[in-house]
Amino acid sequence: MTKLTSRDALIKARETYKKSFDAEKTKIFVCAGNGCIASGSLAVYDKLAEIIKSKNVPCSLELKEEPGHPVGVKKGGCPGFCNQSVLVLVEPQGWLYTKVKPEDAEDIVEQTVKNGKPVERLAFKGADGKAILQKAEIPFYKKQTRIVLEQCGKIDAESIKEYLAVGGYSAFEKVLFDMTPEAVCNEVKESNLRGRGGAGFPAGSKWSDTLREQATPKYVVCNGDEGDPGAFMDQSVMEGVPHQMIEGMLIAARAIGANQGYIYVRAEYPRAVSRLRIAIKQAEEAGILGDNILGTDFSFKLTIYRGAGAFVCGEGSALMGSIEGRRGMPRVKRYRSTQRGLYEKPTVLNNVETYANVPVIINKGAAWYKKIGPETSPGTKTFALTGKITNTGLIEVPMGTKLREIIYDIGGGIKDDHKFKAVQIGGPSGGCLTEADLDMPLDFDSVPKAGAIIGSGGLVVMDETNCMIEIARFFMDFTKRESCGKCVPCREGTLRMLEILERIVSGQGREGDIELLDELSVTVSKAALCGLGKTAPNPVMSTLKRFRNEYEDHIFKHKCTAGECQKLKRFVIDKQTCIGCGFCAKNCPVNAIYQHDKPIPGKKLAYYIVDDAKCIKCGACLEGCKPNAVKEES
Repeated sequence: MTKLTSRDALIKARETYKKSFDAEKTKIFVCAGNGCIASGSLAVYDKLAEIIKSKNVPCSLELKEEPGHPVGVKKGGCPGFCNQSVLVLVEPQGWLYTKVKPEDAEDIVEQTVKNGKPVERLAFKGADGKAILQKAEIPFYKKQTRIVLEQCGKIDAESIKEYLAVGGYSAFEKVLFDMTPEAVCNEVKESNLRGRGGAGFPAGSKWSDTLREQATPKYVVCNGDEGDPGAFMDQSVMEGVPHQMIEGMLIAARAIGANQGYIYVRAEYPRAVSRLRIAIKQAEEAGILGDNILGTDFSFKLTIYRGAGAFVCGEGSALMGSIEGRRGMPRVKRYRSTQRGLYEKPTVLNNVETYANVPVIINKGAAWYKKIGPETSPGTKTFALTGKITNTGLIEVPMGTKLREIIYDIGGGIKDDHKFKAVQIGGPSGGCLTEADLDMPLDFDSVPKAGAIIGSGGLVVMDETNCMIEIARFFMDFTKRESCGKCVPCREGTLRMLEILERIVSGQGREGDIELLDELSVTVSKAALCGLGKTAPNPVMSTLKRFRNEYEDHIFKHKCTAGECQKLKRFVIDKQTCIGCGFCAKNCPVNAIYQHDKPIPGKKLAYYIVDDAKCIKCGACLEGCKPNAVKEES
């Protein structure tokens, strides 16, 4: 791509690529998001390309300056419907093919590529068994409002040309040539865009504060260190629409007067790193990043910094310390990062989703943005919907959407007709919401009142087979391992809390454990240095509040009502059903099963008995018991 040296050149390039993009009357996007790739989407794409080449079918595999063939086949970002992988989206028809395999490529080429007709058998099947071909009509998508993810899956994830074709970098162009830095900050402030990384701090206020600082240089930093278990929102943006995030960072840089930016990405996201590198190189070659951008005196360079996978580096001061080459540990915040952040200089730090919102706000205006969602938390929020739910995946809904709508309308309800029990929101820093919270709006102001936080947007749905103490133990184990160890309350407090929880789930709980967990939770949350430590007790506090009876059952009755805690299971043999064959005793690896000394009345053999003291709860005795005499009790 030729380097663009003026506004007119950018406008002309956008018009050129839009013309070529529009000339493709059918665009087939094979999902190249992480989930679909794991399910074999690259094999689907390769098979499509192979058949197209072997049959000399007129079809473009990438966008050219001049309009090419009327059909294009390319790799797109994640459309979000993860449990239906591999996904293939046909635009502008809006057809979504689900669970596509390489062997389906022949039909896609013959029917869709050559004849422009849908492959009906690949359409999503609704709860009633009827096929739904249109993506917009699938229940999973019906109640979504996509702003950040609007183009994710609908353009080539590795093409700046296609991003330009759909209006890319027009917001940056507007900021660079038509707006003052103050006007940009005011527009973002007026939109009331709040940080999507979890804290919900107004982005415009952060930008304005940094603009007012006199010290130079200034920095723009993107937090892509998405470490919550079950969260993949930022990953999907970086992989699917990297230029949209970069454009948001360019706008922030212009607004505060920064010439250097950093994207901090966790090491576990190699594909996101790869696509960001491609996007940065493309933007540099196009003259949109680098020195004297588009012929102006504004320069901005971007550097990717790969984190080593430490969850604590999601905290702002730890992240910046890591970029500076120090160990990623939080520091006492005597100053805001807008005053002294990276290298002790004024810094704007926002997460991936926050930056990706900015180009849309600049193009459509703050007034438009504020019409979506509640006044105090406008816009949309992406969520990673996982767990015991029918439809899993990446979703984007207006702020204020009720949990009931997400779980039952978008998520399709609980799997296998089980009963909804709780949802863990906000990852290890969050808390659990229950049936009583289903009609609560999800926004930055409502969720904290229920003792949880929205966080970065992870939603893990649980049913009655989930033990809430085990859930609390899992997250406490995570935060204990991820603690940097700098402050005593977090380093020692999380360890002590984990020890108590492990004792409870193993059937060794003691009287006073509940009260001790309560006390430790308050101490750690108030005394810890950073956000990781302060929020680490949240899963324990919320489960104690809502599921105290489960704690009491574990401690005083040695019973797990969910049946999940292995060491609280008990195996018994029904003497009325037992035929005395001894198969269970032969299967037992620790000789915990013995035969009664008297025969079963009316039978020659005696029934068998499980010795609880020796039993290791492995369940081997269940396997192969023909009369089903072995029973599992919780």
